[in-house]
Amino acid sequence: MTISRVLLGEWLPDQPATIESLKDATNVVPLSVGYGSFPASVDYSNSAPESLLVAFSGKYSTSTQMFAGGASKLFKFNPSTLNLDDVSKSGGYSASDWSIVQFGNVILASDSANKIQAWTMGTSTVFADVAAAAPVSKYLTIVRDFVVAGYLDGGTNANKVQWCDINDETNWTAGAASQSDYQILSQGTNITGMSGGEFGLIFMEKAIIRMNYVGSPFFFQFSAISTNLGCMDGGSVAQFGQVTYFLSDNGFYSCDGTNVTAIGNEKVDRYFFANMDLNKLATISSAIDPVKKIVAWNYPNISGGRSLLLYNYQVGKWSRAETSTNYINSIATSGFTLEDLDAFGTLDTLTTSLDDRLWSGGKFLFAGVTGSKITTFTGANTTANLTTSDIELGYNSVVTLARPQIDNGSCSVAIASRKELDDTITFGSQVNTTSEGRVSLRSAGRYHRFNVIPSGNWTNAIALDVEIAPQGNR
Repeated sequence: MTISRVLLGEWLPDQPATIESLKDATNVVPLSVGYGSFPASVDYSNSAPESLLVAFSGKYSTSTQMFAGGASKLFKFNPSTLNLDDVSKSGGYSASDWSIVQFGNVILASDSANKIQAWTMGTSTVFADVAAAAPVSKYLTIVRDFVVAGYLDGGTNANKVQWCDINDETNWTAGAASQSDYQILSQGTNITGMSGGEFGLIFMEKAIIRMNYVGSPFFFQFSAISTNLGCMDGGSVAQFGQVTYFLSDNGFYSCDGTNVTAIGNEKVDRYFFANMDLNKLATISSAIDPVKKIVAWNYPNISGGRSLLLYNYQVGKWSRAETSTNYINSIATSGFTLEDLDAFGTLDTLTTSLDDRLWSGGKFLFAGVTGSKITTFTGANTTANLTTSDIELGYNSVVTLARPQIDNGSCSVAIASRKELDDTITFGSQVNTTSEGRVSLRSAGRYHRFNVIPSGNWTNAIALDVEIAPQGNR
């Protein structure tokens, strides 16, 4: 009898079943070794009067305010009642999406149909046009001391970027006394997204343009750092530090302003395009989970629902998750006292642990919207599913026992054995671990595949130690 350690290794759905990897890693977060649990999304706000497209937060000094946007209205979260109060400008909006940035103590929002909207933290009671000369834009970002708008005038100027005067989001008029100006980008077709910081990245359909501040008289220099490779949709653009992650028409990439690096090639790119509904690409969204150190993409799947693709940017590994959320983002919540918790129910019915940063306020966390509510990924562990690739020991073998290596929890295990790679893969019943941490199995074949479902308050699923013995032919 041989004891073989089957590592719960890297999820590589684009690779064959016979290499050492996982064929499925659902509702888990990739770690340096093994996988961690992934929390469920739970309601945070009451329902808005319309479906929501976006949720976002503003934070200035000691004040944190949360907002949400629908097709016709912008809302402010009321932490006392959990309601979403209408703070739209008179007449409302006709948005299909929103792009949100914070510039100092001002929150700016654009929707491709109205002039850029502004809310000043501490003084505003409703959103309003930031300036009469401000553009109508689809995308917003902050580059150094400038607000930059792209894809202007409802698509009439889809390759144009415009920026405000230095440190003045209310001045969009170019002239001798202003650094506001605009640039028409002649390559890469339409603008599909933007990111900012010390420099800007303008994502086109077939190019990536770097935007560097150079001062008077031109203010910004625009240089192509990629041609023939661009971004499919601005909703796929997420930034952490100076690195921006995005979806191109052949897979997932990162860009640090100089280099463009493929992060999904031969790992998840083929899986993603086989499972995404391209007809609904415009609904894709992305976010950074600052706690779990992942970039997440929320996308429409071919089954008519929504899915998450998760990338740990520190270890370069992927996983996936099931979700009911329509949109994801990083938000900061208001602080709560024990009396404030009454709005969320009793201590026995709270869906989020009292130890979670959700309650401390002012801390950014992974969240989104589901239907007409703001939701946060702070619930109990979702049901994880880890499936190994095939292991082989001789022409025939029999598996008799498995010992899961799972920190702080338990699991059940099922096995699928077959003689040939083209045989149907059929898993047996899930078998729970005993009090000694053993799973009794008996399954014969040439190729063996294991399905592991962790349970309890587990923190890290690492491996299976499997008893397997060669078996003769008859």
